[in-house]
Amino acid sequence: MNINSDVSLLNSRVVYDLTPFSHLDFPNHLSCIVWIAECGLRCKYCYNQDIVFAKNGKLSFNDVLSFLDKRTNLLDGVVLSGGEATGVDLIEFCELIKSKGFKIKLDTNGVNFKYIKELIELNLIDYIALDYKAPKYKFKKVTDSTISQFNLFEKTLNYLIRINFDFEIRTTLHRDLLNEDDINSIINNLTQKGYNGEYFLQKFLDTGSNIGNIQSSDKDFNFKSIQTKNSNIDIKYRY
Repeated sequence: MNINSDVSLLNSRVVYDLTPFSHLDFPNHLSCIVWIAECGLRCKYCYNQDIVFAKNGKLSFNDVLSFLDKRTNLLDGVVLSGGEATGVDLIEFCELIKSKGFKIKLDTNGVNFKYIKELIELNLIDYIALDYKAPKYKFKKVTDSTISQFNLFEKTLNYLIRINFDFEIRTTLHRDLLNEDDINSIINNLTQKGYNGEYFLQKFLDTGSNIGNIQSSDKDFNFKSIQTKNSNIDIKYRY
């Protein structure tokens, strides 16, 4: 993934939209959500296709910074989401957010490993929600991407585990894309890697429109068949 870092992006309209308040998206923090335009993956369940395919947004980073000036002592966190937030240069923006006293959560697909590592080493990210889209053998089917992209995601995952970073993992469930065996494969992989944090299984949200034109499945997942033995992973469900 290419990052445009030649010039400041503070005045560029790369922010598709801004959610001014959330108490759900950043654990233990009241936050706003910055939705950054574009994403390199084409996940079939994604209902944010307007953001994924957008070339420009409605707001600039400077617009968000001006908003934050009015939210001191009201919010304590900023969620960078999308799209895929790491598709643009975030360093200057994050530095200015941190200078205002806000913490930063990054929602990411993890394929931009080098840049995520740089953001962490600069102490610009406090928490990450990492999407584990699918096991390697189904990654292309779910994301319409390549195995090389999965390998980059896996480098990010291994790195976060190795440095003991504060992060969670999440997978979106849809019967047409994944089954219980696939989820168990992910859990086994995470266990082998030594991950012992939270793993969120979130139900597909049918908004009537998504990239893969899929609809809600009549058959629910059998969560009793999800492996929880011999694992320190904290499996949680979001409906």
